[in-house]
Amino acid sequence: MAIPERFSNLPEYAFPRLRTLLQGISPAPDPVIMTIGEPRHGVPDFTGPIMAESVAEFGKYPPNEGTPDLLAAISGWIQRRHGISVEPARITALNGTREGLFNAALALCPETKAGGRPAILIPNPFYQVYAVAAAAVGAEAVFVNAGPQTGFLPQYAALDPAVLDRVAIAYLCSPANPQGSVASEDYLEELVTLAERHDFLIFSDECYSEIWRDAPPPGALAVATRMGLADRVVMFNSLSKRSNLPGLRSGFAAGGIDQITQLRRLRSYSGAPLPLPVQRVSAHAWADDIHADENRALYQAKYAVADRVLGNVPGYQSPAGGFFLWLRVPDSIGSGEDAAKKLWAEAGIQVLPGAYLSRDTAEGNPGESYIRVALVDPAGPTEASLNRLKNCLYQGD
Repeated sequence: MAIPERFSNLPEYAFPRLRTLLQGISPAPDPVIMTIGEPRHGVPDFTGPIMAESVAEFGKYPPNEGTPDLLAAISGWIQRRHGISVEPARITALNGTREGLFNAALALCPETKAGGRPAILIPNPFYQVYAVAAAAVGAEAVFVNAGPQTGFLPQYAALDPAVLDRVAIAYLCSPANPQGSVASEDYLEELVTLAERHDFLIFSDECYSEIWRDAPPPGALAVATRMGLADRVVMFNSLSKRSNLPGLRSGFAAGGIDQITQLRRLRSYSGAPLPLPVQRVSAHAWADDIHADENRALYQAKYAVADRVLGNVPGYQSPAGGFFLWLRVPDSIGSGEDAAKKLWAEAGIQVLPGAYLSRDTAEGNPGESYIRVALVDPAGPTEASLNRLKNCLYQGD
């Protein structure tokens, strides 16, 4: 049987790849997993009771785009958080943002652009669904390195204008996964202006937007709305990080009416709607900011821990948002893969090599010399783990 060629160049996914790398290496005592971005704080207290009260609704088919209560709660949160009015018709519920970031490309990427193959811009390193979405629609994936020289954000405006004319979609993640960098309002204004000039959409992945150090990151849809260009942005967010509910698989997309109508239309054929009890919990979560504020304070305490332990490490970048550390590996150790093997064998710390989140480009692989470390455990264990990591990797630094 023939196998589709469009996915043939996808590398093995990061976590199976890591298991292969570490196979046969016995970890040091008391191993700690710091690879996956899975929050380990408690779920909100209201989750169980609301789920129990609505358990009979598992016997009903739910509305695909979201219940009126859920859409109203999301609309209300956008108003409180970003100061813009987005009516429910411009919002759709998602099974987490990964399926939305994929399906939105299917729904909104044209077959051709500027007389040629469409291009999709992807920050490098990146959340891997961006690349598979580009492959699924037959677009050219253009990986734009986002390293220290660009503030760990992609500089799309520096691309050849002929390439920009073919761009259909530009993905952006702010706060960035894995680097923790935050796009400023000026950066977002410039990107929206670029999208208007070259006629493309911005898919703004804002899953980490509620975990920040000093100030709430600006939202791309809010910036575009104030510029009168709301149709240029589709924003994505979820309850996974904000509310410690990754297993709920509950998120949303919001944007211009035409874009959301098209996404809803596709999902009515192919999308799996959220069960009604999940939608009830989700509506309550988006309407309640107190638990999110409490959760953020826990991460802010861990920022302080990371700064205290690693602040004197050369090249250390304290994240402005999100819950990952993006740590440069000392030249004496080699690559991120070398560091991951050393940490597992000598310190019992499992981290993700940065190259597993990046692609090779003409300018090199921006993740090759980095590791990603997830700050998902409570502050005390996180401090102990980071000390083990520092003593193993940076003793001579």
